Amino acid sequence: MLVLFETSVGYAIFKVLNEKKLQEVDSLWKEFETPEKANKIVKLKHFEKFQDTAEALAAFTALMEGKINKQLKKVLKKIVKEAHEPLAVADAKLGGVIKEKLNLSCIHSPVVNELMRGIRSQMDGLIPGVEPREMAAMCLGLAHSLSRYRLKFSADKVDTMIVQAISLLDDLDKELNNYIMRCREWYGWHFPELGKIISDNLTYCKCLQKVGDRKNYASAKLSELLPEEVEAEVKAAAEISMGTEVSEEDICNILHLCTQVIEISEYRTQLYEYLQNRMMAIAPNVTVMVGELVGARLIAHAGSLLNLAKHAASTVQILGAEKALFRALKSRRDTPKYGLIYHASLVGQTSPKHKGKVCYRVLFCF
Repeated sequence: MLVLFETSVGYAIFKVLNEKKLQEVDSLWKEFETPEKANKIVKLKHFEKFQDTAEALAAFTALMEGKINKQLKKVLKKIVKEAHEPLAVADAKLGGVIKEKLNLSCIHSPVVNELMRGIRSQMDGLIPGVEPREMAAMCLGLAHSLSRYRLKFSADKVDTMIVQAISLLDDLDKELNNYIMRCREWYGWHFPELGKIISDNLTYCKCLQKVGDRKNYASAKLSELLPEEVEAEVKAAAEISMGTEVSEEDICNILHLCTQVIEISEYRTQLYEYLQNRMMAIAPNVTVMVGELVGARLIAHAGSLLNLAKHAASTVQILGAEKALFRALKSRRDTPKYGLIYHASLVGQTSPKHKGKVCYRVLFCF
């Protein structure tokens, strides 16, 4: 029997010298206590060394995906096919591919796992010509390269940007609400009537940034920001305002806060467009059915798009309502019918009586 053993330095093919010893699985480790004992069980038949880390990365990437690269295929055809012996492999998936592609008999069992463990423990003595320092350096380099490759090309992580973007979008909304509330309250001491006239927060901050002190409204031109009748109402209110006088330093600080609100609002708009594009590229069906915001929140709540796809429709329906669900189960009351999915436009347009059914039907279309 031959053994295929993969190392960070290259492929090794071992010949099993005493197959009777393999029958005693529990005591097989004793045969690999020393290099001398190990050499009586297995002997190196062929060693195919990698030229550099890039070649090693390509080989191990193929092995992880259950594929055979050209170098391994060449070794197996040259050594194993000529020997006409079964090949022991550590990975059953790889064994199946070798059997399918090269028509070689492959073995994978607990005995093979113990044999691999024994070979690994005495690798320095079984593979001559390879320095332990070289093996350690190659192993470290390959581990780093493989980690970078997995992070760069992992199919499970394409939705990470969506999770981060929707989390940041929610955080920005909270911060904007706090800033705008503080801005209205702060400037409200100076010109309280303006808050009732201008309801839009961004327009309110832009007016403050352009005019500043209440006295400047009479000569200010706000036609770019406000309709003509609203502009006239603001100017009239400024003349008879009940607000208190504030210093120039106070106005400067309020205007600085307005600038922050406007910049964050512009960045939020940009981030929302980015999220829309990412959602249409990664989860187009979810985006069309429930919208990009609800879809992104479902993905974020599930952890990933793959996790969301694995959930049953009834589970997705109550995502975001876990606290209400457990509270209902504990108090033996009616469980919630929907969670985050409630904010989808299709559900929002439905009458209250049919919302639960529509939620369930929408999720079946994912």
